[in-house]
Amino acid sequence: MTSAENKGISVAIDQNAFLAEGVRTVDAIVTVEATGDLVVSVAPPPRVEILIIDTSGSMGAADKFAGARRATLAALDVMPDGTRFAIVEGTDKAQVVFPHRGSSAVASPQERANARRALDKLVPHGGTAIGTWLGLSRLIAQQHPGAMVHAILLTDGKNEHEAPERLAEEIRQSIGVFTCDCRGVGVDWEPNEVRPIASALHGTIDTVATADLLAQDFAATMESSMEKAIPDLTMRVWTPVGAKIVFLKQVAPFIEDLTARRSEVGPQVGEYPLGSWGAEDRDYHIQLELEPAAPDREKLAARVSVLAEGDVLGQGLVKAAWTTDTDKSAVISRRVAHYTGQAELAQTVQEGLTARKQGDFATATAKLQRAYHLASESGNENTAKLLLSVVDVVDERTGTIRLRNKIDPADEMALDVRSTKTARVRKEP
Repeated sequence: MTSAENKGISVAIDQNAFLAEGVRTVDAIVTVEATGDLVVSVAPPPRVEILIIDTSGSMGAADKFAGARRATLAALDVMPDGTRFAIVEGTDKAQVVFPHRGSSAVASPQERANARRALDKLVPHGGTAIGTWLGLSRLIAQQHPGAMVHAILLTDGKNEHEAPERLAEEIRQSIGVFTCDCRGVGVDWEPNEVRPIASALHGTIDTVATADLLAQDFAATMESSMEKAIPDLTMRVWTPVGAKIVFLKQVAPFIEDLTARRSEVGPQVGEYPLGSWGAEDRDYHIQLELEPAAPDREKLAARVSVLAEGDVLGQGLVKAAWTTDTDKSAVISRRVAHYTGQAELAQTVQEGLTARKQGDFATATAKLQRAYHLASESGNENTAKLLLSVVDVVDERTGTIRLRNKIDPADEMALDVRSTKTARVRKEP
């Protein structure tokens, strides 16, 4: 492993640089770590928090609206005084229900009390048009140029009152304007409608089975937002002439494909947005294709830099050296192998659940059995536990499983939504 640190950002490269003669593919795990020293040294910009609450008619069932109200107040309670905030009511329309004037309020004991009274007046009604919620939130964000704007979006149902194209366009226009963590309560919402929001807006997605758990989740999500002091980091990748980036994926703490988010900034140079950061580390898998060199020759396959506002904070090098020594070229980086397996695990879970919903139980069984093997072998205990809520292990020795006849929809939803969370593997010394 090679690493470099500069100005509070470390970039470490984990790979086997030795390739067999004629091989064109290079894989590496890039670990980016923002240190506490960097976070402390950064003067964070003004913050704005937007709480987007589904108040459609379906929220009146199962105490969901009361839970959403408690969750909103819990998020406000952990928000530091001085933070600007707004509450958006989402139905088939969207409106700011607090503050009553202006685009945002400043958190204080008095304003929290005022927000509580505004929430008391709301009643569930109407339908669901999530794109309009994003559009209004974007307008709020644009009233605070230079601010770090974050939203929490809660829904309980399907996006039934607008065309999918409208939602997709609102997501597109919101990229880079604000970040958004998404939560679904109950089992009637559609992860495939909400997942693109969290993905494009650098947020998380999760399911909350019952309304009584919302307050704890919202408070934790708000606290996590408050820990983000760096508005945006960017990964810049230079490759030599003739080289091609096959993909660039975040692989920990969860899987997110960044390949299509590349913007060209110069000859053989592209940049990928990494979102806002606190004191944390994330792992990325980069795969490249390049022209092979002669044996015993080494090439620089990529230069990976991490930037903030155009300033390079850290850098790492991906190398390739061709050899006729099979003992060297046969070694597979433990971390590359691990995260390749984690990506397969996430994809296999999704394929298995899709097959089950389509009534193809043979494919579903095969896929989820493969997923159980991958989860067990890689130490992903969380996904293995989630899988055991939808399958039974028939033979522990062989790992043979069968689908359960009756599956709690909440368990299936949790497996669907959380399948992209990965088990970390420690860096090589």
